Amino acid sequence: MKDKSTIKKLLGQRIQALRKYNKFTQEELAEKIGIGTPNISYFETGKFAPSLETLEKLAKALNVEMYEFYMFKPYKSTEDIRKELVEVINSDENILRLLYKFYLAIK
Repeated sequence: MKDKSTIKKLLGQRIQALRKYNKFTQEELAEKIGIGTPNISYFETGKFAPSLETLEKLAKALNVEMYEFYMFKPYKSTEDIRKELVEVINSDENILRLLYKFYLAIK
C-alpha cells in the first residue's frame, strides 16, 4: 500500500497530465474552477491534495470521472490507444469479437 505522500504525488502527476492533455495552462485551469493558480501548482507537485469539492470541479473541467484521477498509469494519447487496440485486434480474434459486440451494444 502506498503512503499518503506518495498518493498525493501520484495524484498531482495525474492532474498535471490531464491538464496538459486538455491543453490548459495552470492559470486557465485555476480560473475554470475558481481557485488561485498557486493551488494548481501545489496539487501537481503533491504539496497539497485537493478537497473533494475541488476534485469534483477538476473532474468536470478536465472532462473525466473522479476515479480517473487515481488511475496512476500514464495517460495515453488517442493515437497511442488506437495503435495498441489495432495490435491487439490483429493478434487476438477473441478480443476482436468481444470489441465488436461491445461496439454493437453502444452503437
